[in-house]
Amino acid sequence: MGKRQRAGAARGLAVVVSVAVCAGVCGVVWGQVKIEPRKKPAAAQESGSRRIPNIRVDSTLILVPVSVNDPLNRPVSGLEKENFRVYEDKVEQPIVQFAMDDDPVAVGLVFDTSGSMGDKLQRSRMAASAFFRLANPEDEFFLVEFDNAPTLRVPLTSDTGTIESQLTFSRSKGSTALLDAIYLALHEMKRSKKNKKALLIISDGGDNHSRYTEKEVTGIVKESDVLIYSIGVFGGMGGTAEEAGGPALLTKISEQTGGRMFEANSVELPDIARKIGIELRNRYILGYSPQNQARDGKYHRITVKMVPPRGLPPLRAHWRLGYNAPIE
Repeated sequence: MGKRQRAGAARGLAVVVSVAVCAGVCGVVWGQVKIEPRKKPAAAQESGSRRIPNIRVDSTLILVPVSVNDPLNRPVSGLEKENFRVYEDKVEQPIVQFAMDDDPVAVGLVFDTSGSMGDKLQRSRMAASAFFRLANPEDEFFLVEFDNAPTLRVPLTSDTGTIESQLTFSRSKGSTALLDAIYLALHEMKRSKKNKKALLIISDGGDNHSRYTEKEVTGIVKESDVLIYSIGVFGGMGGTAEEAGGPALLTKISEQTGGRMFEANSVELPDIARKIGIELRNRYILGYSPQNQARDGKYHRITVKMVPPRGLPPLRAHWRLGYNAPIE
């Protein structure tokens, strides 16, 4: 793979709608995954320049972060611009910028401590620790725990040890206010100055005790600049009807942002957390100038298709599903 480059700053109004964690580089050879140390990001060349956000929208340019996986669900790096096709509202758009994203990130851990978590809590703590081990010193984190109601346990900090210490005292009790927890986490995320922002939800099911509705939270997620990954720990006896809808709820919320929901039993949690951390650190930036530049505030759907290099199997891409156009 050639030397990495950064995309230049776009002029005009910027609306950020997706993010990526950039603390490492993962090279992939078919049949083998290789993790390499992350290079230190270069400083901005000009005082007036900005780092790459995740989808940026102005009158001339949209930047779309994309993660790519092989059939074994491993991140794939080393691809070129020719391996991607971008469509807006079903119309193909020429890719005018191409780069790899490599900036620090703010990550909010949304951690389920409801009564149904029970003996899953210890493994969930291990999953969080596995994720934090991939952190970069320039990253920042916060912790929201939820049962009957969400609580901001640890505000934004670069000290992951503070969060891990707090998780040690977590106890399982009460109902599940997942939607309220997502809302609180998105509100806390506004305090971060990072261009890239993400939530990692660790939960065992759907919502049965929130004040906010699914429609309200989905609308906020759709308009936010936060990438969401979820680890779903499902199953068990005595679940409610709401908890039975947990997989669909977490999938819908995550995929809308360009993230994913990983379903796992408690034994798999740490491995999946590491997999998410690696995927977050391997995102391509595709830039295009939309043919339809009407500033009408309407939602535009984005589709990314892969054209794998010869000799590679079919690849799967993940990206934010769309954006709202600016308004004059």
